[in-house]
Amino acid sequence: MPSWTLWLGGLLITAAYIGLFYHFFVDPFSFRWRAIYGEATFPEGYEVRGIDISHYQERVNWEKLRNASMGDAPVSFVFIKATEGEKLFDDNFNRNFANAKRNDIIRGAYHFFVPGINPRKQADFFISIAQLEPGDLPPVLDIEKKGNLTPEQLRRDVKIWLDIVEKEYGVKPILYTGYKFKVDYLNTPEFDAYPYWIAHYYVEKLAYKGQWTFWQHTDCGKVAGIKGFVDCNIFNGTFQDLQELLLQEEIKD
Repeated sequence: MPSWTLWLGGLLITAAYIGLFYHFFVDPFSFRWRAIYGEATFPEGYEVRGIDISHYQERVNWEKLRNASMGDAPVSFVFIKATEGEKLFDDNFNRNFANAKRNDIIRGAYHFFVPGINPRKQADFFISIAQLEPGDLPPVLDIEKKGNLTPEQLRRDVKIWLDIVEKEYGVKPILYTGYKFKVDYLNTPEFDAYPYWIAHYYVEKLAYKGQWTFWQHTDCGKVAGIKGFVDCNIFNGTFQDLQELLLQEEIKD
């Protein structure tokens, strides 16, 4: 066998190996790598964009943030972590919540749900801390973990929290969770009535076929006024649609 055929065979095998390696180990994560090491990108076709923050963002420069842009759009809204479980209060919530209003950025507050802890106590804790006002976004329940609960127990407890908070504010809370978590655990009819804030990163278009209101499309966003990375979101509608979602003057029955 001529030596050139051995070289050719070796090159073909190497090329095939590189191709397979890229397909299985590089390409699926390329969106994330581009987000971390490249320029911030924002899905096209949406005009209303915002962020969500907690103590992880440390001190926010609100003067820079109020004048910041996310692609070709301003920062229209910010979701701010208020509480977690029945006792954990986000250290930066009061400062961030006040500064958002002071800088004319539509604000919202969210509660990080801890499975296995009494959902009534979690709801009451959130209500006592968040103190939402007319002009704010509806309250948000962030549910990401099942814990040791069965799917049925999880759905029961989540619904208890949602019902208590809805009664307090007179609006259906926003339900935040990941795409796969929603499909696996919260994909039953009773949750279809809630505005859905979907976390699905590093894709150009959502694969989710149901109705959604907000899309958290990256956890590696870069926005002026924020140190390091920040979660970036899209509202599925116009700015007028967003305003119609806000709490009204009479927020209780």
